[in-house]
Amino acid sequence: MAVSLGYHETLMSCSGSSTSSELNAEEKALAGISPGLVRMSVGYSGTLEQRWSQFEKTLTRMQDSSLFPKN
Repeated sequence: MAVSLGYHETLMSCSGSSTSSELNAEEKALAGISPGLVRMSVGYSGTLEQRWSQFEKTLTRMQDSSLFPKN
């Protein structure tokens, strides 16, 4: 059902307003696609260790940023 999975690139998208934008609200709810859902497609280039390191760094930066308020 996806329009693009990013080929060999790593990408993040807000599925509700991009690849699943053709679904109505009821269909999104049935599929578990909430307004804040972020889909991450991990591209396959470099080594697994390189990708995992990049992923961990990204998560740390996101957690340390103001994107996610601390409760």
